[in-house]
Amino acid sequence: MASPITSGTGIGSGLDIGKIVSVLVTAQTQAKTDQISKTTTSISTKISAAATLKSALSTFQTSLTNLGKVSNGAFNAYAATSSNTSTLTATADNTAVAGTFKIHVKALATSSKVGTAAFSGGATSAIPSGNLTVTQNGTSTNIAIPANSTLQTVRDQINAQTKTSGISANVVTDSNGSRLVFSGVDAKTGNPVTGAGSDITTTSDIAGFTIAAGSTLDPSSATSSGVIGAKATDASLTVDGLPVTSKSNTIDTAVGGLSFSILSAGTQTTDSSTGVTTFSGADSTVTVASNSSGLQTSLQSFVDSYNSLVKTINSLTTATADPKTGQLTVAAAYTGDSMPRNLLSDLRQQLVSPGPGSALSVLSQLGVNTTQSDGTLSIDQTKFTAAMTKNLGGDIQALFSDTTKGLTTRMTSVLTPYTQTGGILDNRTTQLNKQQDEVDKQQSALDLLTTNLTSSMTAKYNAMDSVVAQLKNTNTTITSFFSSLSAQKSS
Repeated sequence: MASPITSGTGIGSGLDIGKIVSVLVTAQTQAKTDQISKTTTSISTKISAAATLKSALSTFQTSLTNLGKVSNGAFNAYAATSSNTSTLTATADNTAVAGTFKIHVKALATSSKVGTAAFSGGATSAIPSGNLTVTQNGTSTNIAIPANSTLQTVRDQINAQTKTSGISANVVTDSNGSRLVFSGVDAKTGNPVTGAGSDITTTSDIAGFTIAAGSTLDPSSATSSGVIGAKATDASLTVDGLPVTSKSNTIDTAVGGLSFSILSAGTQTTDSSTGVTTFSGADSTVTVASNSSGLQTSLQSFVDSYNSLVKTINSLTTATADPKTGQLTVAAAYTGDSMPRNLLSDLRQQLVSPGPGSALSVLSQLGVNTTQSDGTLSIDQTKFTAAMTKNLGGDIQALFSDTTKGLTTRMTSVLTPYTQTGGILDNRTTQLNKQQDEVDKQQSALDLLTTNLTSSMTAKYNAMDSVVAQLKNTNTTITSFFSSLSAQKSS
């Protein structure tokens, strides 16, 4: 707040009234000013610390969630590798069996698009009201088309339902006019729907909108409708010589515990003299073996994430040295606070509590040790390697990913009360903000007191200065009078 005091020397007294008043007001308000400043700094530091801690906890919690997802395969006991990743990639889960599989990809699963008859008016062609039913893989979507529609608005109406219907539409204009072109979209992945029999059909009481099953569009005909180009087909491959077909290019039922994503197909050649068809190219050997290196990488990822959190908490709780004395006297935001200590204690308890397995139940069996000096974790490579020789891959996944007793589940349960909306840290921040509001009110009251004191003291000193000025004037008058009398007597 700007001071109402203006410096200046009193006319009568010659005193610096502004400075005198400032010193006196400061003497009466300094203690409260210091208290408010100290409190404000403390609150601000604690609010910042709460935000820092919540962010660190959320980051660790996200890491736990990602590591704990069985679908991510972070702790899979087995790993599958493909000798030709341009042809296919492979992943293994804990039900896989070590071995090799020779894969030959004959054809990829394909999707198709279908088009309606052409409308000469283009995208703005007027479409009468009516009904349109779009069907794919036996699932139908009904669309009621209102009056005053156009080809463009019908397209938009269909696409408004894509997330639930899986049907996407667009307007394509060729030499005959504009057509509605339909394609199937997987509502979950956004990928095209593939596989034989996935060609879209439509029925409608609106002329030009019906697409019959099995029909193929003739690009030269404005009235023709149907599949554009080739119909949708299944993927075709062999696994160790055994034929496999799939409506998708992701195949997870051919070999137990393995999932293939096929990316390219070989070349088909038919001998004209014998009629024998052979395939070449697009071969890959998939090898399934113990996932030791992958497990160690995931375990190290967990250790690194945990250590990052511990270091953050330590930085918020450990006092630092005074630069002058070297003693640990400069408190951190949470020095002496039981909350972070309790949090770390609960997390550490999960590290030593038995998990769901019998052969492997605690991290120490994998060579994960706690550093006594700062509470961080480290991996003993010798112990980890020894554990891997016992084929504990599946037990490692259970130790981390079991939905009830897994380490990630238990640690997440510890973290959630702190990180959730309205949780411990949010409540702390709310209380600190309330304290700051109260301090702000105290500051406002102190500012008002300073203003009133300054005004009151300034008025009193100005009054004193006026009296002094009057006394000086009286003194001057009396002195002048006696000087005049003295001069008269001398003459």
